[in-house]
Amino acid sequence: MNKKTDNIHQDIEKVLIDSETINKKIKELGEKISCDYKGKNPVLIAILKGSVILLSDLLKAIDINCSIDFIEVSSYGENTESSGVVKLVMDLRESIENRHVLLIEDIVDTGLTMEYLRENLLTRHPASFKICSLLSKPDRRRVSIDLDYCGFEIPDDFVVGYGLDYNEKYRNLDYIGTLKKRIYKKNG
Repeated sequence: MNKKTDNIHQDIEKVLIDSETINKKIKELGEKISCDYKGKNPVLIAILKGSVILLSDLLKAIDINCSIDFIEVSSYGENTESSGVVKLVMDLRESIENRHVLLIEDIVDTGLTMEYLRENLLTRHPASFKICSLLSKPDRRRVSIDLDYCGFEIPDDFVVGYGLDYNEKYRNLDYIGTLKKRIYKKNG
């Protein structure tokens, strides 16, 4: 194994948000969610695959009873931009009727995926519905999405790390960084 070519950090142009800053923000989000949902036993629904790391860390920062479920959608494929067509790949295992739902997402940029999920999940009659996203790219919005809990607003850069990927790589970085353009331009 060639250590130089296997080092994923070399593909990062710059660190946008370091791990310490992410951890501090997740603790703040967890405290706010715990306060807002006290006595409600919410179901946290992670959007696969990107939000798994956020969900895992957020669960450790929440000190109320809650349950989890997963949903998977696709709109990117192997591209760096959403196709605009959202496809449900895997649905929830449990009913959310009369449950307090907190949808967990890694990043909201165009808002198309979130709009699709919001409309889909609201037809299932939850008691309440809120959205938590680690990252938001407001400059990319094509539809209006209100985020109830948001970690960071970021510029319109292609980012990876902390669950975010490019071609299923870089999810395991403990920070969020911008990927060098040569990495995704050669494949796109």
